[in-house]
Amino acid sequence: MDGVVRVSRTKAGRGGKTVTLITGLPAGDVAAVGAKLKKVCGSGGTVRDGIVEIQGDHRQRIADHLSPTYTTKLAGG
Repeated sequence: MDGVVRVSRTKAGRGGKTVTLITGLPAGDVAAVGAKLKKVCGSGGTVRDGIVEIQGDHRQRIADHLSPTYTTKLAGG
């Protein structure tokens, strides 16, 4: 890992539903950040294999929330 938290959006394998993916978080922070982001976005989500998935397109909101703590980068389309 290069220490950059990447925030991307995808529909692949999710029945056409858009989800926002957050990758590159430190392993100890993943669960707590996932829970906080679900509240910030007012949306459902999950943590799978160290990747936080938030339902819907919330890339900018999540990046703004994480940028004071982590080096954040918007990735993908």
